[in-house]
Amino acid sequence: MTDSDLCALAAEGDREAEDILIQRYSVLVKKCARPYFLAGGDSEDLMQEGFLGLLSAVRQYDESKTASFKTFAELCIRNRLYSAVRSAARFKHTPLNDYISFASPNFDEGQTRSNTFLRDPETLIIAKERVDELYSALESYLSPFERSVMVLYLEGFSYNEISQTLNKPVKSIDNAVQRIRKKLAKNII
Repeated sequence: MTDSDLCALAAEGDREAEDILIQRYSVLVKKCARPYFLAGGDSEDLMQEGFLGLLSAVRQYDESKTASFKTFAELCIRNRLYSAVRSAARFKHTPLNDYISFASPNFDEGQTRSNTFLRDPETLIIAKERVDELYSALESYLSPFERSVMVLYLEGFSYNEISQTLNKPVKSIDNAVQRIRKKLAKNII
């Protein structure tokens, strides 16, 4: 059966057709996931994200469009992986990941620190100071528009979403991202 036939069956709820497509394209998922690194995760987490992208491709594929299923699946897989990597790289989850659980079996009332606690307060303060320095440097190098674009971009918004939020054309957003990258490479990083 062709990919299109299997997608049509999967759209009708045929789980076996879904399974066949997932097995058929598992190598593509591995190939797409190989170059990525997931902060706080491992390669298996990336593989799971890739398979979720493949599953969404199976369920959303429209044969009337000009792209083949393989092309559409690769796009869905890469988008899912990219979103996962960007989400993991955000700073907003850092405090949640750095705190110690009092329910931990390694925690003893006589201890002030668990063996699983990876960062000491000094390291956290230094990291926060470094982030503050970066933000103040960004204030001097980036325009207000570029700062707005960067904040939304780092929060995981797509170019289209940033464009709608800031009421600017997508091309302006892309140009701003390119300028930001050049300025960061030249002045900060």
